[in-house]
Amino acid sequence: MVLVKKAPRNVGRYMLTHKAGQYKMALHHHRPRPTRTIMTRSQLHTSDCCFHRLPSEVFDMILDKLSVLEISVFSMVSKEITRCVVSYVSTQAWKNKAIIQSFHHSTCIEQRSILAHYRDLGLLFKRCTLLLPTKDRLKFIFSMFAQIPCFMLEQCVAADCIGFTSYGVFLQTLIAGWDELECHRVFNFLCDLTHLLPKIEAVITGKPGVRWYQELQLRLFCRQVLLDPWPHQPECQFWLMQLLKPWPMVSQAHLLFILYGPLLPEGTVAWQDLVETGRPHSDLWDLARAILLLYGKLEVEGQSSISLLAILEELIVIPQQWHVENVARLLVLCGSSLCYTVLASKAVNGRLVEISRLIVYIILVCEKDGYHMSWAVKLVQQICSVFNTAPERFCFIQQLENMFAEVTREFFEFSVAGNQLDDRETFQTLCILLDSSARFHTKFLHLFLK
Repeated sequence: MVLVKKAPRNVGRYMLTHKAGQYKMALHHHRPRPTRTIMTRSQLHTSDCCFHRLPSEVFDMILDKLSVLEISVFSMVSKEITRCVVSYVSTQAWKNKAIIQSFHHSTCIEQRSILAHYRDLGLLFKRCTLLLPTKDRLKFIFSMFAQIPCFMLEQCVAADCIGFTSYGVFLQTLIAGWDELECHRVFNFLCDLTHLLPKIEAVITGKPGVRWYQELQLRLFCRQVLLDPWPHQPECQFWLMQLLKPWPMVSQAHLLFILYGPLLPEGTVAWQDLVETGRPHSDLWDLARAILLLYGKLEVEGQSSISLLAILEELIVIPQQWHVENVARLLVLCGSSLCYTVLASKAVNGRLVEISRLIVYIILVCEKDGYHMSWAVKLVQQICSVFNTAPERFCFIQQLENMFAEVTREFFEFSVAGNQLDDRETFQTLCILLDSSARFHTKFLHLFLK
């Protein structure tokens, strides 16, 4: 009998397990390893975003639940979302719902709400058309508003319409931050869309006040759409320069008066008011602000102020020679620098009688409107420095004193002429002139006796 030694109980199991492990290791070595890929944010949005898998009807239902501002933010998620938003806002259904056209008879709260809505619309179109060329952007955006009468010149007759103001808020929001070249394209596009330049030409080449409705429409459109919405001076300067640039000096002065001149109570341009009598500073402040915008632009660009002085010379004879007090008040409102530039230019050209009369009325305006008389004294001192010799300076001072006497005599003779409805006002002005003369000479003498 032969004894056979039994194999250990775990040997077979060990061998089986060992072979299985070797097989798995062999498979592991022969299997290709996965490679890591880096995906951009836009690829992630395109591949993993759930919105592109939705039917367009369902996607539109989602957008219907969002506000205009929320849609504008959502449009920046990806190019695909932008494309879908542009398609959505192009539908007639969205236009009917989102583009408000009721601009009349609204309360203050409703007006603020409408303006806020058009500011949001400006953001929406700014963001969803960001990838388009400027020309295509403008064509797409303004096609949305082409049929709104309150946005077009001479299409709406309602006195309380806020259509132009809403349009201005929209435009200002849309192009805020655009460079100057793009803004030039916007201006040219708007001119073509509204036929703005032919309408300006028809008004500024005609007799003042004849086309009163067209003048008022032009003023409202340019002020509320292009000029007033801008909170900062450089942008307003840009638009004012674009409006004035195509025209000669006389026409520029005419257009400035239409845009910024005083208005009658019924809302039309008050062409004769500055000719007949002295007007309060409120009637001239807008004109002064426009002139300062142009003057500031010239200073920034380092250009000569000769062109501005020429415009001023044309402005103060529209429609006829202004009352001297209004010319003086306009110069006072324009400030020291421009006032000195105007008077010094006249002094260099030997127009002593004219500048003496202007200075007398500037002193009168300072007394009437509550300005410090030391300002007028300093101005006269600066004008004196224009003259090179002592005899020339003495001649100027002598002419100024003679003009004080002449203007005083004119007011006195007018007040005692009798049968004048405004005798009392003239007499009051005479008294103010005497007070201003005394105050000016006191300051003037004190300056030289220090």
